[in-house]
Parts: sequence; C-alpha cells; structure tokens
Amino acid sequence: VHSSKMARRDRASVGRDLHYVPDITSSLEQASNNGFDFVCSPIVHPRYKRECLEGRAKGRPGALTRSDLLLTSQDWSTLIVGKLSPWLQPDSEIESVRKNCEKALQQELSYAAHLSLPAILVQVRSARCANMARYIHYHMMGHNNTLMWIQVPLQSADVSREDVIEGEPAPDPEDNRAQDPWEWWNTFRTVCHYHKKLALALELTPDLPCESQLRRWLGEPVRAAIIPTDIFLTNKKGYPVLSRVHQSFVQQLFKYDAQIVISGTARHGDKGLRAYQQYMEHLFQTAPPPDQVTLFARGYEDYLQCPLQPLFNNLESNTYETFEKDPVKYSQYQQAVYYALLDKIPVSEKDTKKIVLMVLGAGRGPLVRCSLEAAKRAERQIVVYAVEKNPNAVVTLEALKDEMWGEQVTVVSCDMREWEAPEKADIIVSELLGSFGDNELSPECLDGAQKFLKDDGISIPREYTSYVAPVSSHKLHNEVRGCKERDKGPEAPFETAYVVRLHNYCELAEPQPCFTFHHPNRGLIDNTRAKEFEFDVEENAVLNGFAGYFDTVLYGDVTLSIVPRTHSPGMFSWFSIFFPIRDPIYLTKGSKLKVNFWRCCTQQKVWYEWCVTSPTVTPIHNPAGRSYTIGL
Repeated sequence: VHSSKMARRDRASVGRDLHYVPDITSSLEQASNNGFDFVCSPIVHPRYKRECLEGRAKGRPGALTRSDLLLTSQDWSTLIVGKLSPWLQPDSEIESVRKNCEKALQQELSYAAHLSLPAILVQVRSARCANMARYIHYHMMGHNNTLMWIQVPLQSADVSREDVIEGEPAPDPEDNRAQDPWEWWNTFRTVCHYHKKLALALELTPDLPCESQLRRWLGEPVRAAIIPTDIFLTNKKGYPVLSRVHQSFVQQLFKYDAQIVISGTARHGDKGLRAYQQYMEHLFQTAPPPDQVTLFARGYEDYLQCPLQPLFNNLESNTYETFEKDPVKYSQYQQAVYYALLDKIPVSEKDTKKIVLMVLGAGRGPLVRCSLEAAKRAERQIVVYAVEKNPNAVVTLEALKDEMWGEQVTVVSCDMREWEAPEKADIIVSELLGSFGDNELSPECLDGAQKFLKDDGISIPREYTSYVAPVSSHKLHNEVRGCKERDKGPEAPFETAYVVRLHNYCELAEPQPCFTFHHPNRGLIDNTRAKEFEFDVEENAVLNGFAGYFDTVLYGDVTLSIVPRTHSPGMFSWFSIFFPIRDPIYLTKGSKLKVNFWRCCTQQKVWYEWCVTSPTVTPIHNPAGRSYTIGL
C-alpha cells in the first residue's frame, strides 16, 4: 500500500481487516476515525459464489460487485487492499470446482486491476497451491503495479493444537513439512519464479514457532503482519497488549517496514478498536533505537554495489570523505600505531631514536593524522612517508603537509609496488582491506611493498581473515536477477560479488573462516587460496548465496571486525560482500551443505570462484574470471 501516510518512517502503518463491507465509504470512514490507515476489503461479497460455467446461476443478471464510482481512483489505489473470496479453490481435485474457481479468480483479479488496488491479499492454507500460484503469476506478468500479499499463518492449526490422544505415534517428517506454512509459501513463490511483486502477509498465531523458524521468515519479503484480536492479552487497565515474544517479533518486522493489519472484533470491553491501533503505534515508538551503523546505512539496505577497485581506479573525493567519517576504524588504527611505537622504542631511547613509518595508500591523510597523534601520545619521534598513487588525493596531502604537518611528513606520489624508497621502514601502515578482507588486493600490494620494510619491521595490519556464511534472501535473489550488463552473458550477475548492507536476509549457519593472510610475508609468496566448507542446516530453507565478512588484527590485541558476532561497535566503513548462486537450492533440516571457494591470481588480475557440492552440485560460478575480476 503506497499512500504518503504509510511511507513515513516515523509512525506505524496500521490497517483494518474487514470480512463484510456493506458500505465501503462508511467502512473506510469508520476505520479512519479509529486511527487506521487503510482497510482490507473483499473484492466481491464473500458469499457470492458464482456459477461461471454451468448451473442455474450461470446467467444471473446484475453486477459482480460494488461500483468503482463509490470511491475516487486515489482512494482505491492507496487505501484499499483487495481480498480474494475465501471459497475459491483453484487447486480442487474436482474438475468442475477447479474450473469454476479459475474463472471466478480471473474475474476478481481483473476487477482489482481495474480499480488499481495497491495490493491483493491471497490466502494460502496448504502446500497444495500450485494452480492458484500459476494464475497469480499470470496476473503479475500483465499487471506490474499490484503487490500480491500471500497470507500464511506463522504456525498451522494442526501444529498449534495440543495432542489429546495418549500414545499417538510421532508425526512423519513429510507430514511436518506439509504442515509448515513456510513450505506453503516456498511452493507458491517457486511456482511464481520468485516474482518481484510477491510479498508475505504473516498471520500471527497464539503460539509462535521456535526461534530458528521465526528467524527464517526474516529472509522473506514480509510486507504485512496480520494480528487477530483474539491473541491479545489484557493489561491491568483493561487495554489490549501482546505477549513479550509477540511484541519482540512485531518490533523486528517494523525494521523491514512491515505494515500491521488488525483482524477480528474488539474484545476488550469499551476500549474499542482504536486501542489496538494505539497499541501498535506504542510498539513502533518503543522499539529499540537503531545503532550508528544502521543509521549510516539507511537507504542502502540490500542495495547491490560493485566492490571498489582502488588499485585499478582512482577513488573520488566523496568516497574518501565517507570513509574518513568512521570514528571507530581510525581510533583502532591509532591505538595499534601507539602500541607498536612503544614496543619499537624503549623509554630510554625515546629522545634519541626516530622511527620511520610509511603510510601506504595514504588517501587524503587520515592514517597520517592517526600516526602523528599516536606518536605524540606515546612521546616518540617519527618520520612519515605518505605514499599515494592517486594524483588527485596527492593534492590534498601536499596541502596538509604545507599547512599542518611540515617536514615531518614526506608525500610520495607513486604506486607503492613501484616506489624506490630512500630508506627502509620500521612500521608500514595501510588500509587496503575490502569487505572480504583481501578483495581490494591488500596481499598483492603489501607483498610488493615489503621490500622496503626492515627485517624486524611491523606491518599494520598484521593479519586478516575472510569469513563465509550461507544466506537466504528472496530480496537479494531478485536484486541480482535484475542486474543486466551490456556485453556480458546472462550468467554474469550471478557470478559477480557485490558489496551490500545485508538487511532482509536470514543467515542459515554461523560464518566460518575462509582465507587468511599475514604480513610481512617472508615465505614463498603465493596468494592463491582454496577452501572447502561444511555447514549444518538447522531448518528447511532456501539457499540464495553466501555472505562474506572479514576480521583483522592490526597489532597486538587491537582488532577490527565486520563478522556479525564480533562486529566492532559503531564501525561503518565496510558493508558485507555477497556471492550469489544462479539457482536457489532447497536445503533440508539436519543435512550438510558443502561449499568450495577459490581465490585465483594471474599477473594481471585476481578473481574468486565458488560452487556448491552437496546436497546438490552446481556449476562453478565465475570460472576463469569470465564475469568478475579485480585488476592488478
């Protein structure tokens, strides 16, 4: 639903579910008086069962439903979510019922399109929904402006009921699968080929499934939560409230801009329906506030970006400016330089010995500033070389040298791999790490530059490790599918790694370490890598790709991390990286997911390859770097 009121982030969007609507105008007015933003209304009267093909009512005269003149086009397209008739059974085994329902379904979808309704609510009550999905898919192919809200309960009625038959045998896993609403949804969206206009309307149930099953929904396109009034509790003042677990889940859904729909009659005395809307607004306003990283990333959630290639392309001023705003990264770098200086120069030599420190890839100078501040705090003397290959950034470095740094800093306009240093360094400092650690070619750069590091010299960072985790994300799969590049084949979008602020996704297993690099690298230099992973699958799920992260040891115990469990608080310099797979893979609970990753190198470029080997085998993604490489 797309009214301007509902698009705002500063309040909850709450709608009212209506089962019968004798007068659409008065129903809408009444809902508005109770604070609701929109209503869910049947497209056709729920008891008007048409006989479209045969029967006495086949030629019945009269209109199918209410006139479009009752509301303005603006109101139809912003305030009304259409509901399909509950008696429609296009998946019936009885041919006459199926065919009649198909015809009636087409009538209702056609009239909804005529009204330009923003969304249509489609109830799904079992995994037997392929024919319904087929007709919905047909409709979406011809009408791109309407969202399809697929309504499924969080838990099926069969699972929710308490067993009262003593000694009843344990249910078969296949029966459990048939009773799992996520399976119904997965069947529906798979038949619809992950259409981008498919969305979920989750119906909250009195009992919620386990945490891992709730988390699984967070990788799906949840656009609404339908909350029956009979699951509300009553507080001491007689007002409706939700249990703590329901509250927590609803507040999680608010992060994904989910709208709320209240269904059922008022059940809390004289409090009326407005009390339910007010309570939803209260939950919205009291949700935990977003952290600094979330605020920084607002607007970039699930937005695919090609990783930077600073070795191949010169960065622009606004890119440098964004990175320089990170308060955590440079604080940690300053700590690392501080401890390195203390270890390099004992107190007895602090007035006589100078440290040669080289900043490799100095950009516009933040690491130079960190190093000078660390030296001042440590009361140690340093000489700094600021090495930068981007001539545009060198202009800034020269200005800073003239205005602030003076002769203590020497600016070098050169590629670090080609520079002939006048003396060797005690410490080299660099910030060449990408979202996957080595994906901006830090290993190749630092290996080329270590020739001017003393034998006992220190590299900051000292080491870094990439991590990989399997993820499910309907949204990201569709985003990748929508990326088409001229001059590249249809497989290219799925063979490219993307930097992305992961948001509407579910991590299917804990991240595991992938590739590790140490500096200085005094052994045989070989930056190719290979890694095989085995992940335990916790719940039935769909695999759409892999999230990549990294952590790094700068010096001593000073670290930085974007791995979710150890993420450096408040640091926003790096989003995650995402490696997609071409076709979604269905995973079963308790199975093993086996994956291979490779880092490949030539004299001119570096690239990654990846594939799944179990429970099914996929072709290698990005073989020989045909779709995505990083230029040296």
